[in-house]
Amino acid sequence: MRAIVFDQFQGPVDVREVADPGAPDGGVVVRVHATGLCLSDWHAWAGHDTDITTLPHVPGHELAGTVAEVGAGVTKWRVGDRVTVPFVSGCGTCEWCRSGQAQVCPDQTQPGFTHWGSYAELVMLNAADANLVAVPDDVSFETAASLGCRFATAYRAVAGRARVQAGEWVVVVGAGGVGLSAIMIAVARGARVVAVDRSEGALEAARRAGAEHTVLADGRDVPAVVQQVTDGGAHVAVDAVGSEQTCADAIGSLRRRGRHVQVGLFAPVDGGPRVPMGRVIGWELDVLGSHGMAAADYPEMLELVASGTLRPQDLLDRVIGLAEAAALVPTMDTAPRAGMVVLDPRRA
Repeated sequence: MRAIVFDQFQGPVDVREVADPGAPDGGVVVRVHATGLCLSDWHAWAGHDTDITTLPHVPGHELAGTVAEVGAGVTKWRVGDRVTVPFVSGCGTCEWCRSGQAQVCPDQTQPGFTHWGSYAELVMLNAADANLVAVPDDVSFETAASLGCRFATAYRAVAGRARVQAGEWVVVVGAGGVGLSAIMIAVARGARVVAVDRSEGALEAARRAGAEHTVLADGRDVPAVVQQVTDGGAHVAVDAVGSEQTCADAIGSLRRRGRHVQVGLFAPVDGGPRVPMGRVIGWELDVLGSHGMAAADYPEMLELVASGTLRPQDLLDRVIGLAEAAALVPTMDTAPRAGMVVLDPRRA
């Protein structure tokens, strides 16, 4: 099969022929029709996940396609089924998986991190009966691919962790794929959204997604602007980037007793990222982590997508082929963002 491969962290990325994966017991091989380009894949290339990622490596973790091979013991899936999968694949048997919390499974696997991912024509997935999600015929593969990480992660962050309510102010820092998804979901729940980003193009996309106010992060005091716009601060803040500055801006934008959800991953920093804990303590803020979403929680989200209440397809910027995607991987941390970019591995 053809795949995007790198042999060293922060090294060259190219397209080459590699061996097809096989379906393990309990798992499947999926023929990839669409897979999203996500900043988390850049983290893998940059070497921020060396504890779980080995070389050479194929990135890619948010995907949709058709089942190409079924391993022994799989009972729910057949060749040809249209499927997607959360980027965290639980083991399916531990107490966390049995309670529907596979996103924190201690024995989880993650395509594109713990094993070769979906920037390829084929990808192997473990514990298929516990992790695969059926894609309805009226949902495109490009739309379904976004559900595996960015949209599902945003849905759990906004609806499951922060429990955003109608009428609340929500500030979303970072208007990339997960940020735009969070904006759309918050608006659908009746919230009023302030979007923050360093790119005017991203802020324009945020306005299209429903943001009521936008703030350009060009060195200005972002929390002060948000506090003024929201008459005292947001009820909920989402850091969809993952840096010391964006985390501090998000927390600083909250009103007293607000809720902060950390979605963006931090690059390794000596001593760890500094978080304004004095504000957290003094204002009694809740700080919540959000790590994807288990397959058990997909039906509610898919119902809203099918009804048109949520339209992740509106966040799609463009679909590209393998060669263009390989060139983009090393630049994803700095490239301008104005929506989701999806790779179709069947394209050159």
